[in-house]
Amino acid sequence: MVPNNQQPHVSIVICTYNRADLLRVTLDSLQGLSSLDRAEVIIVDNNSTDHTRSVAESYMKRNTGNVVVGYYFEPSQGLSAARNKGIQAANGPIIAFLDDDAIPCSEWISTIITVFESRQDVYAVGGIIRPNFESDRPDWLIKSLELPYTIVDMGSAVREYPPKRHPYGANMAIRCSFFENHLFPTNLGRKGSMLLSGEESWIFDKMKKEGKTILYHPGMAVVHFIPASRLTREWIQQRYYYQGISNACMHSGFGSKVSLLGTLAGKMLYIIAASLFARNEGSRLLIKCRLESIRGTLDMLRRRGNTPLVR
Repeated sequence: MVPNNQQPHVSIVICTYNRADLLRVTLDSLQGLSSLDRAEVIIVDNNSTDHTRSVAESYMKRNTGNVVVGYYFEPSQGLSAARNKGIQAANGPIIAFLDDDAIPCSEWISTIITVFESRQDVYAVGGIIRPNFESDRPDWLIKSLELPYTIVDMGSAVREYPPKRHPYGANMAIRCSFFENHLFPTNLGRKGSMLLSGEESWIFDKMKKEGKTILYHPGMAVVHFIPASRLTREWIQQRYYYQGISNACMHSGFGSKVSLLGTLAGKMLYIIAASLFARNEGSRLLIKCRLESIRGTLDMLRRRGNTPLVR
């Protein structure tokens, strides 16, 4: 797609499914980025049935000669399959993943390039993800419920991610060389309307076990759209339920499942204790969400196969 003498420094992979109008806004926002001439844009259409293709083709036509853009259709439903398609199409040594409803800051590309060129030990970078709520932020959306909405702000200092944290797909960049031995697991991650997740945790767990550095950089920031349809108690509880299913999918073998059950028992004791001090609506909802996560895990463990149940 790109001549050898024009190899991009960064391949921006945007995976999309039936959100053509949001995709258009994200693509148009790229024109405000510095160092865009050092990047290529890869749009992966994950089996959309709306006008996603026409939006992608229109963007390509408008930017002929200004930015290298590739459009790819991935018929296998699932975010992991779409990301893997983007990885295979990428020509740059760095792959920057951007959600189809996220708007990057002007220094997004230049920050990514600077970090990877100055720190050869760094294999992944993530940053701030600010919410853009379609409707008013609910009173029950407390700090402890922000991560399922991919709201991330770890401060103004550049630092490594703590053990239980990692970048999120709305805003993350990874060295392409890491994908020579690892791709996103297709049994995890969003599939159509199913709220499966865990594919990013799986990738970064592999990276941590190999001793690779994963860096948080506040200069790598995006604004992420959160539709009103997700700002309900029902949605967040379902999101936790599928998180529980995803957790079960990441455990195979008798010993691993026994260990997971032990972890669930400990979580249950914690939830019981926390419920005694839940004084506001958000805290009570968090208790319900955590119980839904446990229920999702148990439902999945009871099944003999590894196919997540549709709910």
